[in-house]
Amino acid sequence: MNEISKVTTAGSGAVRPDYVPADAYISPDYVKLEKERLWPRVWQIACREEEIPNPGDFYTYDIADESIAVVRKTDGTVAAYHNVCPHRGRRLTAGCGRMGKFHCKYHGWQWTLDGKPAEVVDRKDWGDLLQDGEITLQSVKVASWGGWLFINMDPDSESLEDHLGEAKTLLDPFEMDRMRYVWRKRITMPCNWKTAQEAFMEGYHVQTTHRQLLPYQDDYTFSRAFGKHAMFGYAPTALFGLPSPRISDQSGDMRKGLYEFNKEIWDTLKATTTDEMLAAGRRLMELPETANPFEIYVAFARFHREESEKAGRPWPAITPEQQMAAGTDWNIFPNLVFLQQPTNVLFYRARPNGDDPDSCIFEVNVLERFAPGAEPKNVEVEVADDWRKVDWGLILEQDFQNMEAVQKGMKSRAFKAARPSPVQEVEISNFHATLLAYLHGDR
Repeated sequence: MNEISKVTTAGSGAVRPDYVPADAYISPDYVKLEKERLWPRVWQIACREEEIPNPGDFYTYDIADESIAVVRKTDGTVAAYHNVCPHRGRRLTAGCGRMGKFHCKYHGWQWTLDGKPAEVVDRKDWGDLLQDGEITLQSVKVASWGGWLFINMDPDSESLEDHLGEAKTLLDPFEMDRMRYVWRKRITMPCNWKTAQEAFMEGYHVQTTHRQLLPYQDDYTFSRAFGKHAMFGYAPTALFGLPSPRISDQSGDMRKGLYEFNKEIWDTLKATTTDEMLAAGRRLMELPETANPFEIYVAFARFHREESEKAGRPWPAITPEQQMAAGTDWNIFPNLVFLQQPTNVLFYRARPNGDDPDSCIFEVNVLERFAPGAEPKNVEVEVADDWRKVDWGLILEQDFQNMEAVQKGMKSRAFKAARPSPVQEVEISNFHATLLAYLHGDR
């Protein structure tokens, strides 16, 4: 019996946290099961609210074989519909834009933004055979959190709030709904969607993949599950601004090191830090050389807030304790992964690309808080079919090299399973335990 057969026949049973069968990443059978049992039944992000700000604005979200049209109605509320014409099956929208009505470009049928039929060309041909209820667009559940619009195709699903659970409580203080796009990129990656997102669901790889960061940080992490979701973070004793114990005795000037860490991230990622954080880092040299780590971190947080206020960027109502409790990086099941800060978020979304287990659509996005009225308008998505055609900076290029090589390596007959660390990669093992529950039909 192969691994996918066990998924479909054995029930959920006990899931070994350090064992993820290779089939989960390379088998077409998994793609088929995910299409049947995961994507139609789970809450997933479609877009950001600011992408459809005005009545008539729409966004088309495609996932596996399904397509969902999310639209801002005339009363300002948001609706979502299966993106298919009930006449002959043509899709009604593509991409994003603005419309007064849904319009089928095949035969000219139209619907209001409420999904009700507005025009059926030569409707008399059907006589009494065609009833409005039969040709009303089928609605999809939609809800908002953190500025993201989530959809769920299962009318009997739990609420988005119940789906988020404790993750919502821990992350709400960051006020991510008040952030806006800075840059957006979308590429086709030669790897499974799970391979892609898992590259950003643990910090264990930093000590090898991003070794250039070790002079500035203690890279050892912990990871915790919160229901369907999970996060990783750094221990309170981890010292940012001093070298990792892997390469040094952790001596040095933490004031200078903390600034250099943020500068390195800014120069090679353009995310998870900001100009204000760099300014805060430079101000650390105002502290005496005898300042201890606690004094330096408190000063950096204060300077960061002050620099943000100078720039007119509102600071969220968040305490240092809340920021620490939320960790560094989250997977909101299934395919939203982000690293959050009080004034910025780097987030990823991975989706299957057709029926090919070796390909996915991968998106990288940066959000920041802005002074009122200074928010960027219409930040375009840079799209490419090859990640090498896009300027990513060193850190993401290092990650992408891994993703491609991992997908190839997992096809080796010698590779039976991935073995996530029970300490540092719980975010990954919890993701697969939750995925298996959906594939077994236990969710």
